[in-house]
Amino acid sequence: MRVVFPAGPDVPNAIVTEVGSSLIPTATFENRGVHTDVVSMPTLNRATLRVGDGLVRMSRNRWAPTHRGRCLHMRYLGDTYRLTAIDRRAYTLSRQADAEDPGVVVTVRQSGLGNGRKVTVQAAGRVLPADVSLAVLFAGVDRSVLTRRGAVRAGISRVFQLWAESQA
Repeated sequence: MRVVFPAGPDVPNAIVTEVGSSLIPTATFENRGVHTDVVSMPTLNRATLRVGDGLVRMSRNRWAPTHRGRCLHMRYLGDTYRLTAIDRRAYTLSRQADAEDPGVVVTVRQSGLGNGRKVTVQAAGRVLPADVSLAVLFAGVDRSVLTRRGAVRAGISRVFQLWAESQA
């Protein structure tokens, strides 16, 4: 299984991350907008998330003070998911329990730099292929805004990058 970013054709004002293999459905995370010219991987702003042919609805509270409050809420095929940051290099994806299923928590930790990057995935509960696709996909997405410190850093960084681009 590989996480590829940027993936797909080179389209102006768009950047895509993609994950897929023969065992899990292909998932894509796409950003569109002027800000895509100054970022190296998709951000959570103005994003479209798809698993297979299905669209995943996303929402988050940008102003929440806690990690849990800032988490990304998703809904796919009747299941509710929550992506929560642990720190800069780790996060959890949880599928909420319902009457038919006890739910799952998938923890993803990233290590290494450059071509030596690795992702370690651990799961607790009954894991579905879509759970793995979603969890691994976010290794190729800028999740920094899920923490307060990361949101401040990302905001300042983007302002300076846009300013530098306008000066060139």
